[in-house]
Formats: sequence, structure tokens, C-alpha cells
Amino acid sequence: MGERTVLELQAVSKRFGGLVAVDRLSFAVRENELLGLIGPNGSGKTTVMNLISGALAPSAGEIFLGERLISARPPRHIARAGVARTFQLVRLLPSLTVLENVMAGAVFGHKRLWGREARNHAARQLDRVGIGGAASLPTSALTYVDEKRIELARALASDPRVLLLDEWLAGLNPTELETGIGLIRSLREEGRTIIMVEHVMDAIRSLCDRCVVVSSGVKIAEGTPDDALSDQEVIRAYLGDENA
Repeated sequence: MGERTVLELQAVSKRFGGLVAVDRLSFAVRENELLGLIGPNGSGKTTVMNLISGALAPSAGEIFLGERLISARPPRHIARAGVARTFQLVRLLPSLTVLENVMAGAVFGHKRLWGREARNHAARQLDRVGIGGAASLPTSALTYVDEKRIELARALASDPRVLLLDEWLAGLNPTELETGIGLIRSLREEGRTIIMVEHVMDAIRSLCDRCVVVSSGVKIAEGTPDDALSDQEVIRAYLGDENA
């Protein structure tokens, strides 16, 4: 794992009216690290992903990608700087083929490829996630797990510096889950820098180098998966006082 900081949040807050969804959150992600962002439902995890990717602007605090301040930039600029993401609810372009959906990541993302080069690169990403044979199909022909693979391939097609996975494993059956965990593990072994929001604790324990735990928008723990998940405040946040 590299020691160079690739992404850093400095005292980032997000308010929606009177609701504080993220409260002075600070953490850093090192190069080649897989960081798990975990916490109970409604704890602000997806809001954090939206702040990093530019879908939301912080109410306070700053976010840096390397030395570059990205928290004041629109999403397209952040994508071109090198942040790619998947979503809880898969977002494909239904009028395009599978291959064309993935090409969109190459054309509009960090890598910025065009024409035949973009097409060939997109095809390699489909092979990478295990569905190269579906390139010419319409997205309507896909199963749920294959839709997720395509969204991941599209994110990878931009060759991101930081990959954000927002509950990418959610909704998979046990066999698909095992395949999905293996796929993420292989991305980690390639040296990708990944932030993963996930409720599947087996995946967190087996994949993550480090975890940041949030509850009600506040960081309550940070450390290795074992250390973070055995923290009394984390147990209390997930299970209630009687289990702590």
C-alpha cells in the first residue's frame, strides 16, 4: 500500500435545512488503499459519496484529490480529475448498448479516450468484469448482477485515481456475492484506490485495509476492520446500548 494521500476530507459538513447529515468529518485515503465507509442506515454514508463525487457541495470543510481542491467543483470536473463511482441504484443509459454504456466512462471520465481506442478500452473493461460476451446487447436484456458489472466497467473505463463503490454488493444472492467480492479483491490487488460503502460485513472484513465508521454523520471510529467493528461505540450504534 502506498503512503501517499490520494483523497482527503477536512472537517466536511453537509446540512439540509436544520438536519446535519455529515458533521465535521475528516479522513484520508492512501494510494492503493481499500477503505470501508460503514455505519447504520441513515448515518450519512451516501451523502459522503455524493460530496466526494460532486453531486453535493459541502456546507463547510474541504475535499482534496491529491493537492487539488475538488469540493467546489462540478461533478464533471471531479470525474475528469479522477473520481469515478457506482450508485446504490444502478444507472445505465437504456438507449445505448452495453458496450456504448461502458464507452461513456472512457469518453467523459479521467482517461478521455475517443473512437476505436475508446471502444477497445471499453471492451477490455467488460472482459475485466466477466461479461465481455454481452457487449452488443441492449441493457434491457441484462440481469441485475450484470447491470452492476456494467456500471463497474463504466467506472473503470475512466481509469480513475479513486473508485467509489456505493453498496455495489447489495441485492446479490450468495453465489453472486462471492463472485462480486472476488472481483473487488482483484481490483484491490491491481493497486486501485477504493472507497467502499457496504453493509455486507463479510466483505468489509475480507477486503478492507481500514474502516471509517459514521453514525448520524459523525465519525465514531477508524482503524482496521477488526478494531473498528469491535469498538464499543460502533457496537452501540449498530445494535443499541443493551449489546454494547
